[in-house]
Amino acid sequence: MTNNTEVEAPVALNQDNLPKINAGGIVATPSYDRDNLVAGIMHFGVGGFHRAHQAMVIDRLLSAGLANDYAICGVGVLEQDRRMASIMAEQDHLYTLVLKHPDGSREARVIGSIIDYLFAPDDPEKVIERMASPEVKIVSLTVTEGGYNFDQVTGGFLADEPQIRRDVENPERPSTVFGFVYAALQRRRERNIAPFTVMSCDNIQGNGAVAKASFTAFARLIDPAFADWMEENVRFPNSMVDRITPVTTEEDRHDVEQRLGVQDRWPVVAEPWCQWVLEDNFDGERPPFEQGGVQLVEDVEPWEIMKLRLANVGHQTICYFGTLLGYTYAHEAASDADITRLLEAYIEREAIPTLHTVPGLGLDEFRSALLPRFRNPEIKDTLARLRAESSDRIPKWLLPVVRENLAAGRGVSLGAAICASWARYAEGVGEKGEQFTIVDRLKDELMELAASQRNDTTAFIRNKTLFGDLATVEEFREPYSATLESLWAHGARRTLEELG
Repeated sequence: MTNNTEVEAPVALNQDNLPKINAGGIVATPSYDRDNLVAGIMHFGVGGFHRAHQAMVIDRLLSAGLANDYAICGVGVLEQDRRMASIMAEQDHLYTLVLKHPDGSREARVIGSIIDYLFAPDDPEKVIERMASPEVKIVSLTVTEGGYNFDQVTGGFLADEPQIRRDVENPERPSTVFGFVYAALQRRRERNIAPFTVMSCDNIQGNGAVAKASFTAFARLIDPAFADWMEENVRFPNSMVDRITPVTTEEDRHDVEQRLGVQDRWPVVAEPWCQWVLEDNFDGERPPFEQGGVQLVEDVEPWEIMKLRLANVGHQTICYFGTLLGYTYAHEAASDADITRLLEAYIEREAIPTLHTVPGLGLDEFRSALLPRFRNPEIKDTLARLRAESSDRIPKWLLPVVRENLAAGRGVSLGAAICASWARYAEGVGEKGEQFTIVDRLKDELMELAASQRNDTTAFIRNKTLFGDLATVEEFREPYSATLESLWAHGARRTLEELG
């Protein structure tokens, strides 16, 4: 670990400079020969989250002399990925992973497991051909909760999305991850090459099952028989990953340069805690993930339900009320006594009754670590990050808790209150007239509903795409409306005091 001492003469991060970086003894660097690695994993969505867990685990294995055939080739399909492609190329696909401990110390390592990166819009054929290569055994995904293109309520695949229609009409030149996976699997089948495993690492309950449903639904739009073949032959393991990974800031880049002596244009910062639980459901070979700290299990569901309903909903619990109270960072909101009381009450009264027995790392350990993790002041995780794309998060993380409790005859007043805090935030104006920037793919629709809710408190929750029929369920509607009216009349502080 490092302290707060600054170093001199920062070194640009690239392969040739690794000996100089390592010589300082502050930052660990790859000990393995990257030139002799094979990219057996293609990964779509190379952001901070992927680089803080999956790429880190592969780096651990490579450092132990394992998994030399499972280095990573990243793939970007969105125009915004062009910057990542440029920086990765400039830095020989290296980056610095910095773990921030609550006491201010840093634990830093240069990760070398990503050895290539393809920007798909520039050369779709190159991506397809690479994916069709026999050396590729896994195609992994962190494409965000909304990247699986399914209806929030029905679960049906959204076949009429413009990019989906375009890929269905032009399967030979895809632009989406669905199109690339379809084209590559087609090519592998034609060449009698075993299919790769599709491994989702996104924050969705049953992410493997969701991925299977979405990718086969896409294939069915083009070739129903091939979709049947995919369902029978392609593996889609479920997984759960838990590590708080805030967006890298300019301050983080400066800190890496001044404190660690590394000029890294896109480092990754994360909390020390990391848990990855993975269903052992692969087609043929796979890396020895378990030797890199991954829990390989037969059924991921107990862990993923625990994580989604405690950690992920926990973030939703603190972010809207925290924003309304004027906080900027998660650690500030999580240290507020009234917000803490709401979060602990939600966990005890509404979340825990819906959980399954968790083997190994148990509920008590996970729960006791949660608030200290949220309160880590060094992470500086922003409430803006936590509240972004709420329409992809609340329906997948919180509403299943609400529905399960309703079905069991249990109370849902706190889940309803969290939803009300989202609706109040979606008005885009705070209690002192401050403006909020709403970041959501449904921004216009949500803000329009929120603007009308002072005349009809159920306007926001009558969006059936997000809430289904919950607006008609008295047990949910009444506490929701009461919380919303209290937020207008008394503000977030008084509302929280009454909820507690």
